[in-house]
Amino acid sequence: MKAALKSTFFIAVLLSFGAAYALGQQSALKRSAASRTAAHPDLSGIWKVMNSASWDILDHVDQQGIPAGRSVVEEGELPYRPDALEQKKRNFETRSTSDPETRCNLPGVPRITYMPFPFQIVQTPKQITMLYEYAHAVRNIFMDSPHPRAGLDWWFGDSRGHWEGSTLVVDVADFNELTWFDKAGNFHSDALHVIERYTPAGPDHLRYEALIEDPKVFTRPWKMTMLLYRQKEKDAQLLEYECFSFETK
Repeated sequence: MKAALKSTFFIAVLLSFGAAYALGQQSALKRSAASRTAAHPDLSGIWKVMNSASWDILDHVDQQGIPAGRSVVEEGELPYRPDALEQKKRNFETRSTSDPETRCNLPGVPRITYMPFPFQIVQTPKQITMLYEYAHAVRNIFMDSPHPRAGLDWWFGDSRGHWEGSTLVVDVADFNELTWFDKAGNFHSDALHVIERYTPAGPDHLRYEALIEDPKVFTRPWKMTMLLYRQKEKDAQLLEYECFSFETK
């Protein structure tokens, strides 16, 4: 009888211990999952595109000094308003001198992302800074704060960011109208509004999306997408690039 009682007690202790251990494991897993959910990916590093969107964001064949390339625009076309389409055609005809980049103006957003130069992301909890090799340009993305008062304008617009899971979402507004999307004359007005999304697509790749809204130029919003590649060379760094204007005087 005593042996049976001891055996029953021992089994009860084991079951109790097992239940407590299981609950502890579940709590640990929940804490671990919460930690992973709360943490944001570190996007720090040097990145660069491998496309020819800087020349033309749409499909294009090779031309003198311009490599062929595939469209980075979803649906493969831009929804220009009729009057804006005429302006785009004029821009294309005079692109060798009219492209603002030939005068060493800052390329604007999103064009600076897919210029044929690398850029570096420096990440902190309250601010993300992007350092561009092109003309030493610097862009600050302020996290979880609103845009300032209306009526201001910048070459890069004003960038305000937040996280949606593992995706960095950047709302960019308050642009001037002095930049193009590419060398082919695709352009925007001062009503441009860009929503960028940077999503990890592997340890060394980011999926970049830019939603474009500009009711003065386009009949509806449209989106471009591309991959950004992390530079893995052990001595990777931004080098010097001074822009020299080719504008005739």
